[in-house]
Amino acid sequence: MLTSNLISSSPVTFTKSTCKRNTINASSFLNPNVFNTPHFQTSPFTKPTSQIALLPTKPSNFPQIYAYPLGLSSQIHDFPSGFCSNSKPISYIAKAAASEPESESSPEGEAAEVSSKPKDKTFQLAIVFGLWYFQNIVFNIYNKKALNVFPFPWFLASFQLFVGSVWMLILWSLKLQPCPKISKPFIFALLGPALFHTIGHISACVSFSKVAVSFTHVIKSSEPVFSVVFSSILGDTYPLKIWLSILPIVLGCSLAAVTEVSFNFQGLWGALISNVGFVFRNIYSKKSLQSFKEVNGLNMYGVISIISLIYLFPVAVYVEGSQWVQGYHNAIAGVGKASTFYMWVMVAGIFYHLYNQSSYQALDDISPLTFSVGNTMKRVVVIVSTILVFRNPVRPLNAVGSAIAILGTFLYSQASSKKPNKTEAAEKKN
Repeated sequence: MLTSNLISSSPVTFTKSTCKRNTINASSFLNPNVFNTPHFQTSPFTKPTSQIALLPTKPSNFPQIYAYPLGLSSQIHDFPSGFCSNSKPISYIAKAAASEPESESSPEGEAAEVSSKPKDKTFQLAIVFGLWYFQNIVFNIYNKKALNVFPFPWFLASFQLFVGSVWMLILWSLKLQPCPKISKPFIFALLGPALFHTIGHISACVSFSKVAVSFTHVIKSSEPVFSVVFSSILGDTYPLKIWLSILPIVLGCSLAAVTEVSFNFQGLWGALISNVGFVFRNIYSKKSLQSFKEVNGLNMYGVISIISLIYLFPVAVYVEGSQWVQGYHNAIAGVGKASTFYMWVMVAGIFYHLYNQSSYQALDDISPLTFSVGNTMKRVVVIVSTILVFRNPVRPLNAVGSAIAILGTFLYSQASSKKPNKTEAAEKKN
C-alpha cells in the first residue's frame, strides 16, 4: 500500500507501507506561517482538513456521487484526508457519474414520467371499478338463480363466507397477501364488526330469496338514512343539507316499495335489517379498530369473513339444516343437472368474495366520496342488469321511485363529503 509523506522542505514522495489505510502526514500544516502565504490563501484546495468539509459544493451532479449510486462506501466522506483500502478510487466515481443516462436528469424525461403516472392511476382505477361492477353483477345473478331452486338463504350465505375464508387462507399460505398479526386484542376488536357484518349479509340473502334483486337493491340504497339517524343518536351532528338529502331517498324507496310487483314483507324487512347491520358494522369498526390501522382493508375483511362464518353456520344449521337434504334433491330435479346447480352455488360464493375484495381495493386508492358515488352507480348497474336478465316486470311508478331513491343517495354523498365526522376530526388533530 502507498503512503504519502508531505514534508515542508521536500517534494511529495510515495513509500510502501503495511498499514491497511492510506494516511497523509501533513505535519507542515501545523506551521501557522504556511496559511498566511498568498499562494495558500488563493487556492481553496490547499485549505486545512477541518475546512475542506465546510467548502460549498457545486450543485451539479455531485448529489449523484454523494448518494453512492454504485454502492460505494460512505468512508469517502468520513475520511476527507484519505481513503480506506476498501474504498474505490475517485476515478470510478467520476466514471459512474458520467455513465449515468442523460434522460434521468433531463427535465423532459421527468415531465414525461410525471404525466404518465396520472394516466396509469386512472387506468388502474378503471380496471378496479370495472371488476367491482362486473363481479357484483355476476354474484347477484347466480345467487338469485341458486335461491330460485334452493330457497335456503342461511345455507348459501354460510357457504359464501366459507368460500371467502378459504380464499384468504390460500392467499396467506402462498404469501400472495401478507398475513396479519393475530392477537387477542385484535380478535376482540373484530367480534363486534363481524357480528354486524353477519347480520347484514344474512338479512340481504333472505331479502334476495323473497323479492326481486332490483327491489332489494333499491331498499338497500336507503342505507345513508340509517347511517345519519343512528350516528346522530350516538352523538354525531349533521347539517341541514344532509338531512334534506335523505328525504328523496325515503320518498323514492317508499314509492318503489308500494309499486313493487314482487313485494313481500320478509323481503322488505330483510333489506332494511341489512342496512341496519352494515351501518352498525361501519360505526362499530371506527370505534373498535383505531389501534389496528396497520392492517389493510383486504386482511381486515378476510378475518371478518372467518369470524362471521363461525357466527352464522351453527345458526344456519339450527334454522334450516333439517331441510337441506330434501331441498338439495328438489334443486337437482328442478335444474336437471347437478353440475349446473354446483356451478351456480360456487360462482355465487367466489364472486361474493371477489366483489368485496375489489371494493376494498378501490377504497384504498380513492377518496370516500368517489367510493360512495361509485357504489351508488354500482346499484344502478346491478338493478338494470338483473331486470334485463330475469325480465322482472317494472311499473312506471316503480321506476320513478327507484330513480328518486338513487338520486337521493347521490345527493347525500355530495353533501356528506364536505362534512367530516368527529372521528375524522379527531384523527386530524392527532
